[in-house]
Amino acid sequence: MISMHGDITSRIDHMDSRYQQLVQANERLGRKDATLWGPEAQQEAQIRLNWIDLPSTSRELLPELDALSARYRHCTRVILCGMGGSSLAPEVIAATYNKEIFILDSTDPTYLSHALLGDFSHTVIVVSSKSGGTIETASARALFETHLLALGLVPQEHMVIVTDPGSPLDIDARSRQFIVINADPHVGGRFSALSAFGLVPAALIGIDVSVLLDSAYDALEQLKGEHSPAVGAAYLMAHCSGQYISFSDSQSGMPGLSDWIEQLVAESTGKNQVGRLPVVIEESNAPVSGDALRIAFNGNADLVVEGDLGAQFIFWEWTTALIGVALAIDPYNQPNVTEAKNQTSALLQLWSGKLPVLTCNAHDGSVEIFSKETTVQDTLMAIIDSVSSDGYISVMAYLDRLKDAQLAQIRRVLADKSGRPVTFGWGPRFLHSTGQFHKGGQQNGIFLQITGETENDIAIPGKDFSFHTLIMAQALGDAQALESRGFTVMRLHITNRADGVAEILAASRSIV
Repeated sequence: MISMHGDITSRIDHMDSRYQQLVQANERLGRKDATLWGPEAQQEAQIRLNWIDLPSTSRELLPELDALSARYRHCTRVILCGMGGSSLAPEVIAATYNKEIFILDSTDPTYLSHALLGDFSHTVIVVSSKSGGTIETASARALFETHLLALGLVPQEHMVIVTDPGSPLDIDARSRQFIVINADPHVGGRFSALSAFGLVPAALIGIDVSVLLDSAYDALEQLKGEHSPAVGAAYLMAHCSGQYISFSDSQSGMPGLSDWIEQLVAESTGKNQVGRLPVVIEESNAPVSGDALRIAFNGNADLVVEGDLGAQFIFWEWTTALIGVALAIDPYNQPNVTEAKNQTSALLQLWSGKLPVLTCNAHDGSVEIFSKETTVQDTLMAIIDSVSSDGYISVMAYLDRLKDAQLAQIRRVLADKSGRPVTFGWGPRFLHSTGQFHKGGQQNGIFLQITGETENDIAIPGKDFSFHTLIMAQALGDAQALESRGFTVMRLHITNRADGVAEILAASRSIV
């Protein structure tokens, strides 16, 4: 069950016609009314609403999941290859239950190298892709198949495929006798936490997924009721908040929940130049800067939403659908996500598989500067000076989120120094999350890319380009997509990871 409290709840006006609109929409959502978001969204909504049924229908997976768990009971390590909705829910599920799983949602060779360590005779690899054609997941799958064969292991005995029925991945995997579990094709990726995409990895790491489904089912009955807490939350986020909403899962017992909500809300609402941009903060009192509604899952915040993980999943999916009604946008499409993908493909073709020499404007220690500035500090100051009074800064780090994790501290520093909201995302995973908002939401972002060299590049089997070339194409392709829309994008490139990260952080802290 879900409970809500916080000072901002006093602003819920039950007599407001906008609130009454959401009350009516809540009842229609419970009936899976695909006309809720207007005629242009109806066709998409008709094939995306089965997430509402997942607390019940996913129980049909339980025998299959039990058999899968028994088959891989000897495995002590689970690796999940997936992006966006295929990885964020399993990550927060594992962290909540204090279970180990390696989430491979990057094309950075340094990050990839962690996954290639360990005893693969006791490893099961889950390859998750709704479309079956995601370049990051396809590249990782090819890498692991080659690696398993090199170790004298049979890939079909160590890999499980999760995808939509009839996808290219489904067809190929079945033809080669891999284990395949199909997800409901009428559920969008970011609404798929309680589908096979979330539950297969959870079962393999030893979680009783029926507990998640029970919790979600109880919350679903609450959400369908006359006093649905989602109506109040959607009203506050749509009508009592501006563009920015911060989320903190600190001390909630559900680490990573904010990252999952970030994708759900940003990608669902960030279009037609309206939306709500989640700012994931370190703890509830961390600087967001600017005018932002603060949401947490325990303790003190403007709005505190309490409930266990299964309830949180269905609550935020339901609330996001209602926000779409309030903002008059289609929460199920992602019209701008393909822009960066297309630019990446174009660069890979132009480069003919080999990353060209990229000439910087200046060097500052271990950092190359690709802008008119000559120092890291000047570059960061230029970013701060460029952000508008209603805008935000987005830091996009195409690095190793394990070894380079301390770089994330820059979000807090820049928020404090700039007085504006600052988001931080690891590339390319954010492309499947806030990447839609960057291009489709309010047009007031300033973007800082941080890329880096790698000591040991890794080839992609079957391709004429490596993982380092791919991640650089993803970074530069996204920059081109942003610049084509008139956004300011500045890039810092680290030549030595440890030194460069420290130098960038030191430069940010020295800004007066």
